[in-house]
Amino acid sequence: MAVHLADKLNTGLSPQQFIDGMQKNQEEFKRGYDAFAWDNDGDREFFENLKSRDDLRVLILAADWCGDVVRNVPVVFRALETAGIPTEVLILEENFDVMDQFLTMGGRSVPVVIFTDAEGHVLGKWGPRPAHVQQIMVRFKQQNPDREAPDYQEKMAECRKELIAAYGEGTDHHASVIKELRELISGF
Repeated sequence: MAVHLADKLNTGLSPQQFIDGMQKNQEEFKRGYDAFAWDNDGDREFFENLKSRDDLRVLILAADWCGDVVRNVPVVFRALETAGIPTEVLILEENFDVMDQFLTMGGRSVPVVIFTDAEGHVLGKWGPRPAHVQQIMVRFKQQNPDREAPDYQEKMAECRKELIAAYGEGTDHHASVIKELRELISGF
């Protein structure tokens, strides 16, 4: 990726500032954060070993109203805390300039977890949801390209139910998020 975000480093909220400032879904977010546990020692050790690296930074595009943020960002926060990677949250509505460089299927979907080097060169990104959940949205968009179709909202409501089911109960999806983050980070 040729994107450079040096001007955004050190401008976002800390993870705690984001949590404290949440106007919506704060309790659910905190439950997900508190419920996090490492499924296996190998993953935990991988993230702990990242503490020896000082070349990584993370910017997370997020909004407190978004269900995918509430489900996924607590897991991301826990992994990055363990890794000791400096992490900042950029509020979607205040950072459309960044968001528009990281569209998902042409749309503004959050969260987007952006990994950069210390100078702000983008190394990779994750989001807005685990791959097995995202596949449902990809299929929906392919089958329903016309957002103005009379039955679009009805079909979207059904898609949202399918997305929620794919996330599973409680913390079922946490392992998927950790696996995907680990695979991404292993590439840089």
